[in-house]
Amino acid sequence: MKKLLLILLISSVGCAQNEGTINSAGSKLYYRTFGSGKPLLIINGGPGMNSNGFVSIAQTLSDHYKTILYDQRGTGKSTLEKSDSTTITMDLMVADMENLRTALHIDKWSILGQSFGGMLAAYYATKHPEHIDRIVMSSSGGIDLGLLSNGNLIVEKLNKTQRDSLDYWNAKIAAGDNSFATRLGRGRALAPAYLYNKKNVPTIAQRLTESNQQINGLVWQDMQRIKFNCAPMLKNYKKPVLILQGKNDILPVSIAEKIHDAFPNSQLLLLDKCAHYGWLDAPDQYLKAVNNFLN
Repeated sequence: MKKLLLILLISSVGCAQNEGTINSAGSKLYYRTFGSGKPLLIINGGPGMNSNGFVSIAQTLSDHYKTILYDQRGTGKSTLEKSDSTTITMDLMVADMENLRTALHIDKWSILGQSFGGMLAAYYATKHPEHIDRIVMSSSGGIDLGLLSNGNLIVEKLNKTQRDSLDYWNAKIAAGDNSFATRLGRGRALAPAYLYNKKNVPTIAQRLTESNQQINGLVWQDMQRIKFNCAPMLKNYKKPVLILQGKNDILPVSIAEKIHDAFPNSQLLLLDKCAHYGWLDAPDQYLKAVNNFLN
């Protein structure tokens, strides 16, 4: 059950406009770009998820920006010879971002980090602030490990029937059944916790089947090893930051407020009738806020 806390992710599918791979610190990193204009890197949640679930938002925002997606190392089409504590680290993930920026001949880009992607964006900001224009922290997991002390946030959002269903599917997985049907059953039990608008449950349930639990565990292990805490290094960060969070998110508002306190030049916007996925639950509010900020 504890692992449920650690899965922060996203949803949907679509077709890439341009795609390619680069070699980066022992990984072959897969990326996609959409549209033209000022570059916007979109970092998906997880950890341990590919970027497939962000194609719809990348396509939507590509009307005004060159949006960039990439599969984080060891996920999706980004390959590694081995995945262990030496190849899955936050510093290597930041190196991947820098190598991608260089390969795409970008001097400065804006970054939209969703959920865990916001945590990675904050860490990148402590290492390479000179290459950032603006940051959108979208339902971010935070700038430190405080998330881990908040209990089982996902289960708390489920009713008894959903919790019983989740227990059933988790027991099957624990017994060795990792079939798609079982993972989808688990996803259907979990998905309502992430959403205000339940019509998107099938989309999120499908997305939840794609989590790589090995990568997930290795990333959290490394974050604990380095005592992940960006706050001390962000006190002099002067670039504009927008913090977006749904009022019905699985994440407590206190996390967004802590991010707001850490970034000196930030603004915090809480979205009505919205949980973890702003562009699914409250697309008009979410997209207006993002576009106004980036412009």
